[in-house]
Amino acid sequence: MITSDLNGKAVLVTGASSGIGLMAVQTFARCGARVALNHLADDARGPGQVARLAAQGLDVIAAPGDVSDVHGAGAMVSTAIAQLGRLDVLINNAGTSNTVEPVPFEDLDAMTEAFWQKILSTNLIGAFRCARAAAPALIASQGAIVSTASVAGLGRRGSSIAYGASKAGLINLTQSLAKALAPRVRVNAVAPGLVNTPWTRPWSAERKQRSIDQSLLARMVEPEDVAQTMLFLACQRAITGQTVAVDCGMGQV
Repeated sequence: MITSDLNGKAVLVTGASSGIGLMAVQTFARCGARVALNHLADDARGPGQVARLAAQGLDVIAAPGDVSDVHGAGAMVSTAIAQLGRLDVLINNAGTSNTVEPVPFEDLDAMTEAFWQKILSTNLIGAFRCARAAAPALIASQGAIVSTASVAGLGRRGSSIAYGASKAGLINLTQSLAKALAPRVRVNAVAPGLVNTPWTRPWSAERKQRSIDQSLLARMVEPEDVAQTMLFLACQRAITGQTVAVDCGMGQV
């Protein structure tokens, strides 16, 4: 397990009321960081998780807001930074598949304008909004950005054409931001494969097994696997502009 002394450091994790984001909050907080847990304003899980983690002695605060909102994303980041007092790491984790079930690639009619707009505004433009708002604080602290992409952005089949395109765009955005914010801010991404999260938990055992059978490690990715990679990228000072696949060797069988 990767550990680091992050006492005195401040972290903002977007989309953190469950799954990968929540595990990232716990991971950074347990290393001593003060962490802002972003959640949608109407998502009761967010305040509940903040209370739970605070009861464990972790320094976690709530940062309600929607990264897909043109004006709200920047306001959320600014408010979180003001409450934290500084910002050393931005975890751009907020994202959506905008569907309960994967949409067959052949079903082009399902890719409506509204479907595309929701996914791109959250997964791609939302990440940019947060990075732009956080940039001055991160430059001051010589900090880092780590975004949650997906193997779907690396050419693997994802939940929809729009989802894969948004994550491919996020990988490109990671490379561009690394150039734009160098040399003071490092910008990287993780690209998870099939992760054991609330979204995939209801899937049938047969459906999950098909993906597991295509992975070298013969298991699903756990949120902790992704969060530990985020921690490594946030602390490793010689890596920038990279996307690390965390997929148990998916597609290499």
